[in-house]
Amino acid sequence: MKRKNIAIQLFLTGALALTTISGCKKDFYDINEPNPNFPTSVTIKELLPSAEAAIALVMGNNLQINGGLWAQFWTQTTAASQYKTMEQYNPGPQDYDRPWKSLYADALQDLKVIIQKAGEDNAPNYIAIAKILQAYTYQVLTDNWGDVPYSQAVQADEGILSPVYDPQSVVYDGIISLAKEGIATIDESETAVVPGVDDMLLHGDMAVWRKFANTLLLRAYLRLAYVDPTRAQAGITELNTSGAQYLGAGEEVRIDYLSEGGRTHPLYSSIVALGFTQNLVASKTSYDYLAANNDPRLDVLYVPSDFGTGGLLQGAYDLPVGTPYSYPGPITGANGTEEYGAESAVAPVKLMTGYESLFLQAEARLRTWMPGNPAEAYDAAITESFASYAIEADTVAFYLAQPQIAYPTGGSFDDQLKAIITEKWVALNGNGGDEAWTEWRRTGYPDFFTVSVNSLYGGSIFPQRFLYPTDEEASNGSFPGQRQIYDKVWWDVN
Repeated sequence: MKRKNIAIQLFLTGALALTTISGCKKDFYDINEPNPNFPTSVTIKELLPSAEAAIALVMGNNLQINGGLWAQFWTQTTAASQYKTMEQYNPGPQDYDRPWKSLYADALQDLKVIIQKAGEDNAPNYIAIAKILQAYTYQVLTDNWGDVPYSQAVQADEGILSPVYDPQSVVYDGIISLAKEGIATIDESETAVVPGVDDMLLHGDMAVWRKFANTLLLRAYLRLAYVDPTRAQAGITELNTSGAQYLGAGEEVRIDYLSEGGRTHPLYSSIVALGFTQNLVASKTSYDYLAANNDPRLDVLYVPSDFGTGGLLQGAYDLPVGTPYSYPGPITGANGTEEYGAESAVAPVKLMTGYESLFLQAEARLRTWMPGNPAEAYDAAITESFASYAIEADTVAFYLAQPQIAYPTGGSFDDQLKAIITEKWVALNGNGGDEAWTEWRRTGYPDFFTVSVNSLYGGSIFPQRFLYPTDEEASNGSFPGQRQIYDKVWWDVN
């Protein structure tokens, strides 16, 4: 897909400004209360980039950090302390206030208004995009928090100030319905109203929006593979029967950022806000895996620090300052050093990619829920991951030819699934930390994670969910009670 990055970046200036204005007071309001600072006359062309920027803010900052740590791409440096509680598996509810509010009070509120206004404006493609993004956002919420407000969410205008928490199975029903409704609403006729630069993710390419929605459905069904395999198979069979097309080579649902202050990559922006403190460094888990398998992505995903190269054992922030380690590569947005900061500032935030799509298809084929050879999709997914970093094709061929990387066609089901999910984990390094951690929870792969050396729980306990935010406990009369960090969500039955 040919992206119109210059136009998108130009529009980003206004979108981020709008998001900042609309969200500046939201920490003081319940997620279902209308924002008194948000102008009622805002148009759908202004609301759409605001919603997209809010989603990217969470996925590229809060959830990228949390996921990056717990998926063992990154760990806390020895020279600072920002994320020590995460490495202790001891975050507080307050750590989740901002992402929760950004998704509900910014993104979902904006998307709801888009649907209302687009209906009045006879702009079905805006409705389609809003519903697809609602599906995406609710999946992020329920995969990380479990039961969440859905059926009564963002309904303050109807007098619902304490929305009930729906069971995760019910939220998944809604996710699937919203994605299907979005697909059904897409209008690709020549006279249809189509977004332009106000759609920062796909620039109004409705054919790719359809692929995004289909890929989101495929992801949702595979998330149910262990808890409800009958429904998962039926849903994927329905996609097959409908001739669904999915994200493929060169197709990424992403936002590209600007180098100016306040408009940079959200994770880089948080590093700037912390006085350029480089808290995040390479985890030994991922660094050693890439090095052991001669993976050229190692030099893209990690760069040398002043102390050398390598990864720190997960959670080993008590080692002496000066212990050798690498920094995250600037393509991840997680490098705030003087040498790499300019590149990090303009790194993209990716909501979904062609390579994730191909890994999903590989798993669906392996389960025989989708026709085709899983090995072909596996090879194509890795090839697409390399291409996204402009790594030469002959290098990909060498990588795939290694016995430990080549698809284990003659192996067991578990051998093949392990290969698919482990390579998906590699591909999501630095651009899909939350999804990588979520897939580890679902499947148990990779199977070589190490418990943080500073875990407060010890043994083999890993984090399995986010805590509910403090504001929910304080202001939502329907709050169901806090959960423990090690409590599994509904679909996590392994």
